[in-house]
Amino acid sequence: MTEPKVLPSVDEMRRAFFERDPAAEGIFLVGVRTTGIFCRPTCKARKPKPENITFYADAKSALHDGYRPCKLCKPLDSELPPPGLVQHLRDAVEADPTGRITEKELLAQGIDPSTARRQFRRYYGMTFQAYARARRMGLALQAIGGGEQVTEAQFAQGFESASGFRKAVHRLFGAAPKQAADSHRLLYAERLTTPLGRMLAIADDDGLHVLDFVDRRGLERKLITLRQRRKVVVVPGRHPVLEQTAKQIAEYFTGVRKHFELPLTPLGSDWERSAWSHLRQIPYGQTESYGQMASALGRPGSARAIGRANGLNYLAIVIPCHRVIAANGQLTGYGGGLWRKQWLLDHERAHA
Repeated sequence: MTEPKVLPSVDEMRRAFFERDPAAEGIFLVGVRTTGIFCRPTCKARKPKPENITFYADAKSALHDGYRPCKLCKPLDSELPPPGLVQHLRDAVEADPTGRITEKELLAQGIDPSTARRQFRRYYGMTFQAYARARRMGLALQAIGGGEQVTEAQFAQGFESASGFRKAVHRLFGAAPKQAADSHRLLYAERLTTPLGRMLAIADDDGLHVLDFVDRRGLERKLITLRQRRKVVVVPGRHPVLEQTAKQIAEYFTGVRKHFELPLTPLGSDWERSAWSHLRQIPYGQTESYGQMASALGRPGSARAIGRANGLNYLAIVIPCHRVIAANGQLTGYGGGLWRKQWLLDHERAHA
């Protein structure tokens, strides 16, 4: 029998609901007793009093309790795209990566600059202008690395001041433009919206380096280690591997995909990589204990070492460390939170 989905604490769900936190999308739904409707956590409708709300793991539970879906936030819709304004601004950057969209131009389009900053920061963790600037910087360094002169790259990406360009590059890379281009690789980052919250994906031509939930503890430290060990700089942008990742993750969450076909470049020791390789062999919809995994790797009795190796996996879902549980069947040790681990196991059992 499938275990019930484990939800975050009531206090955390209440906070996310009243702050309309986008990271809570797909994690829970909210029933409003006074209106008889149920909503997404980011619903823009007027918020009810805290004592008039109840939380649900899924739409089926809310419907069984007599609630009807909200017509404003449409909680039965499975697609969870970025907010419309975020998508519009991101498309504008991609249409002309070297250009600059000023606050005056935003106002001319009927967009409040403060709203653009707030929504973009919520979704990407940076303002729209910071995103556009980082995108231009990445393109400039890519051009220099390809043999283009620094001055040409500077003007091509819309940087009018040579000194300003050099200072901006030095702040980001810690080196002059030519040195930065020669000594650093560019990795491209994108945020994906999933039923379990947003994920950060980072990739380049070598493959997928990181895929994990943006609220995972230790993710920022992982990115620092990645930059230092591989001498890379992470910039926002699009890449074919990121496009493949977004497509395959979406297919996974709809129950269509059971195996991933992505080039992976995990950063770890030989032992850690051997553990992660084994994880990919655990069948979809099944689990294995830490002790069983240790024995399979020729290290019986080293269940704790397995736990540490799994905890250092920052390619969530595609390297399925969520399929490893305690010998007694209990859930332990998942960087994205045990409630996510339970959800993933339930999802796979339902579609196996």
